[in-house]
Amino acid sequence: MSKLEHLKTAILADGRIDSKEVEQLREVLFADGVIDRDEAEFLFSLSDGCPDGNDASWPTFFADAIIRHVMDDAGSPQLVDADEAAWLREKIMGDGKVCDAERQLMRQLKAVAKNLPADLLAFINAHS
Repeated sequence: MSKLEHLKTAILADGRIDSKEVEQLREVLFADGVIDRDEAEFLFSLSDGCPDGNDASWPTFFADAIIRHVMDDAGSPQLVDADEAAWLREKIMGDGKVCDAERQLMRQLKAVAKNLPADLLAFINAHS
């Protein structure tokens, strides 16, 4: 079992992400300086599995990691393109509800992105 899968199992066991787990995630995910699509998907699975009662550091960590994934890609650096916008909407609504970490993501993304597709901006305005 990979280190991420081991962390996921441990985190989902109690349905809550504590500060120690956030630090473990930070260490593993930021080790290479890149948040790839698999790692971003992994974070959304944690967000969906632990929507409430998490440590206060989780929403900021989650938002920072997902923004890094979207904004630091080679295809559209510092911009959110149409494919990324569609992926974000799909992942945020993947479990049918928007949790605190996903709201934090949308607020931070709106604040830092140089360009947001109109449909994503409307989605963020409606859900954050």
